[in-house]
Amino acid sequence: MNYHLAQLNIARFMKPAEHPDNADFVNSLDRVNAIAESQPGFVWRLTGDGNDALDIQAFDDPNIAVNMSVWTSTESLADFVYRNKEHLAIMRRRREWFEKTKFHLVLWWVEAGHIPSLVEAKERLNSLITKGPCEKAFTFRRPYPQPSGPEIRPIIDECA
Repeated sequence: MNYHLAQLNIARFMKPAEHPDNADFVNSLDRVNAIAESQPGFVWRLTGDGNDALDIQAFDDPNIAVNMSVWTSTESLADFVYRNKEHLAIMRRRREWFEKTKFHLVLWWVEAGHIPSLVEAKERLNSLITKGPCEKAFTFRRPYPQPSGPEIRPIIDECA
């Protein structure tokens, strides 16, 4: 069985997304998303009615923005997140637009070809928040290797 890495990251805008103070961030989304899609290891990303996911309200709070994608490996995602100059340039400015949050990213393995749902992603994030990193929901700081078994079971209470 082959696996890919899914990721969900969230951020809470300090002001509504459409506020003029957020224009630099919003206006950079198409460019940064196009760069992500061209990166080795990119598989899929969540989009709404436009070319980004800003119009998708995954949480009760309308100021929470979501980004979800699938990559072939932890390394391919890390290369984009931490080593791509365009992505780094915009993320260095994140404090201009977003509140600081303790839990903003969750990673998990999915079977190749599986497109994760927002429900699944939120369950993984909740598991990370309540149980800490484990094989079902982890972070770059505490990564877990690709599974070696035939399938990934749903989140279970055995984590943490």
